[in-house]
Amino acid sequence: MDQNPTHPAHHSVIVVGGGQAGLSMSYQLRLRGIDHILFEKDSIAHAWKTQRWDSFCLVTPNWQCQLPGFPYPGGEPHGFMPKDEIVGYIEAYARAIAAPVVEGVAVTAIRRRPGGGFIVATSRGEHTADQVVMAISGYHVPSIPAFAARLPGDIRQIHSSAYRNSGGMPEGAVLVVGSGQSGCQIAEDLHLSGRKVHLVVGSAPRCPRVYRGRDAVDWLAEMGQYDLAVEDHPLKEDVRRKANHYLTGRDGGRDIDLRRFALEGMSLHGRLDSIDGPALRFADDLAKNLDNADAVYTGIQGAIDRHIAAKGIAAPGQAHYTPLWAPGPHEPSLDARAAGIGSVIWATGFRADYGFVHAPAFDGRVLPIHRRGVTAVEGLYFVGLPWLHTWGSGRFSGIARDTEYLAERVAEVRSKRLAEEALALAS
Repeated sequence: MDQNPTHPAHHSVIVVGGGQAGLSMSYQLRLRGIDHILFEKDSIAHAWKTQRWDSFCLVTPNWQCQLPGFPYPGGEPHGFMPKDEIVGYIEAYARAIAAPVVEGVAVTAIRRRPGGGFIVATSRGEHTADQVVMAISGYHVPSIPAFAARLPGDIRQIHSSAYRNSGGMPEGAVLVVGSGQSGCQIAEDLHLSGRKVHLVVGSAPRCPRVYRGRDAVDWLAEMGQYDLAVEDHPLKEDVRRKANHYLTGRDGGRDIDLRRFALEGMSLHGRLDSIDGPALRFADDLAKNLDNADAVYTGIQGAIDRHIAAKGIAAPGQAHYTPLWAPGPHEPSLDARAAGIGSVIWATGFRADYGFVHAPAFDGRVLPIHRRGVTAVEGLYFVGLPWLHTWGSGRFSGIARDTEYLAERVAEVRSKRLAEEALALAS
């Protein structure tokens, strides 16, 4: 992509972010003949390159990679692309659509311009735009709890985004804090390498990999679950704060069953409540968290059963999951030194940082207020967020629908402004 831009300072649309969401937006804008430019502060697919561990792969089947105008081109639609192939897919997409991406340019401030539009300050000068699309997801700053500072200094601490492989960790046991997708998969990676793992188990749900002869994602897609809109979900907008289900595409795909890991020697703990030097204290919620995750798992199995019965689908029978292991009496504390813990991986997610966007488009937690990515500030949009509109939003499978909708809104605002300008000239 262009490393030394000499572009005009004004654009109809500026897209911030050169990942799959920004590239998909570019595709839709080009289809409509709308002048635009993408600013990417690092490189295309940067987060995929730098914030994933070595054995990382998709947890959804390759067939769900449906960037607009560029469906998955490989020969394993029911496989799970590893990290390097994901990066290659996104980079190939950028080339195929000739996206006007300028890499290595950070957007440092966005302000509304008197009379309409926006002033966009970048690391290479100031630009203006009639409209701006924010395509930088919501995972900006690694989130590590403040009490992490109370751990002894000789225990190494990293965020999950910095983990690469077990060989890069210090000797000794590893404490993984968080059981969302990243935490569970990193714990599995360490466990399979022979490392002793202590996993702090939170409230994330889990999903079967294969049930009754098909990948659960295939069933859920057929059932329309990825088309479920935020306003139709029982939790409404609160669903945007829910953790993703954990499972893996590793080695062809499989369940992640923390109870099985426990049988194999992994130590599971409830929520980490406090740290006092090497003393770790845990809440008495491990059994509840495991049970709730399994309830979601078997709930998905039951929903698939009902779908099969309602549609008269021929599918092999399969029993529902039954727990393999149950925790014993609660052990409220652990001495990290006595347990031989030499490192901690904080799989505690990210927080959003939109502080450079100076517009009244955020709530009290400084998160975007929008409907399907459209804010109350005319010409300002967000895309690539989880549950932007549906469960499929934020995934490769849902980005085409989201960007098509936003591109139509961009085109409407553009037509309105052109008509106003023409009327002003004629008067």
